[in-house]
Amino acid sequence: MQNLKGMVVRGGFAKLSGRAANLVLRLGVMAALARILNPQDFGLVAMTTAVTGVFHLLASAGLSEATVQSDTITDEQKSTLFWINLLVGTILGLLCVALAPALVKLYHEPRLFWLTVVAGAGFVLSALAVQHSALLRRQLRYTTLTIIEVLSQLASVAAGVGMALGGLGYWTILGMTLVSNAVYAVCVWGATGWIPGPPRRTAGVRNMLSFGGIITLQNAVVYVAYNFEKVLLGRFWGADALGIYERGYRLVNLPTAELNGAIGEVAFSGLSRIQNDPARLRSYFLKGYALVLSMTLPITIFCAVFVDDIIGLLLGPKWKDVAVIFRLLTPTILIFGIINPFAWLQYSIGHQVRGLKIDLVIAPLVIAAYIIGLPYGPRGVAFAYSAAMTLWCVPHVLWCLHGTLISPRAVLVAAGRPLVAGAVAAAVALVAQFYLGESDAHFWNLLIGGGTIVAIYSWVLLFLMGQKTFYFGLYQELKSSFSVR
Repeated sequence: MQNLKGMVVRGGFAKLSGRAANLVLRLGVMAALARILNPQDFGLVAMTTAVTGVFHLLASAGLSEATVQSDTITDEQKSTLFWINLLVGTILGLLCVALAPALVKLYHEPRLFWLTVVAGAGFVLSALAVQHSALLRRQLRYTTLTIIEVLSQLASVAAGVGMALGGLGYWTILGMTLVSNAVYAVCVWGATGWIPGPPRRTAGVRNMLSFGGIITLQNAVVYVAYNFEKVLLGRFWGADALGIYERGYRLVNLPTAELNGAIGEVAFSGLSRIQNDPARLRSYFLKGYALVLSMTLPITIFCAVFVDDIIGLLLGPKWKDVAVIFRLLTPTILIFGIINPFAWLQYSIGHQVRGLKIDLVIAPLVIAAYIIGLPYGPRGVAFAYSAAMTLWCVPHVLWCLHGTLISPRAVLVAAGRPLVAGAVAAAVALVAQFYLGESDAHFWNLLIGGGTIVAIYSWVLLFLMGQKTFYFGLYQELKSSFSVR
């Protein structure tokens, strides 16, 4: 690709814009549903998804990443992978039906039966879109993907609000997911215009299946590690306690999950295209890493300082207990911002086995932390989770970098400037929060406090830390990439 840099910058901008729009929509519907539904409704759905959610990772079988990462791919390979995805999705849907009675028995909650059965349809819908979405990512058509994602989210929000107002309770949450999956599948099929052919045993997909299998296993391990606490809380503390924890967990991870998802997809696609050019790959990764961290830090500071106002504005007074969970989980925002980008590097250069080994260490570490914190309820689990991830941060970075062309010093230099700017902004934010005091004017507190953080952070990063040239260069590249399109 002759203009890879421009395509990556333009794709990243498109994804960030789309994720920002999705974030606004999701926060809006979260605020609306929090005032219509009860904690128990969210807890019931969380009981189901904490177990069946791992199936969503298996639905793609890692073949989306295999399609994106491969140097070349034939029509026969794409078609064969599509039918494999659909077969896996159908099997997972049937497994949901078989699993439903076991979940009812595990949680002593009969309402979970039909929730689990109906959730199985989502795996078939997701499987239909895997390869079509991967083709758009491989071609770096992120503007198209962004439009599709926003349309899917709009349809989901409209359906969710309508179902909630119609009194469907916990079915609202599952219904939103199914509507989003269906709209997304229809749109990516239309955007690619690709109709799969018959599967071929001789298509030569063995290496891609191996790559995808390792990615799938890795994702499954990570999912279990980061969701097992929900199973424990649901089993031993009930739906109400799990509903409170789940809302805090979902809300605290939402902004950075959108950010990492947006930049991560584009970075993985771009780095995969230059996997055989080490110097260029090193430069692109470090710049992308600095960009992600520089955007994660002000979000972390904002969430840490203005917890009560965020909960008061988005969820309302009946969710005050969520504020404690949110505050205890806030350190994980920064930790994930630091460690998640290394997955781009691992996947793009074919180090997926190392990534699996790393996650096999993370899983028992955080599960042990959950068990230690469980006797103290949701608060104990949240504290133990954050503590475990904080202790793991540095070993994770060093392990990911071992044997690559990127040194720990290079990463520290890339991260150092945003961290210094973040420390200054955090100090100013605490002073601003003190003078704003406690009041019910949540919107204005967040507006003033957020504006102060962004202003101070940007000033320190761009001018005192000397990053003006870097970000101005990104802006110029973005303008140029759109003008020559």
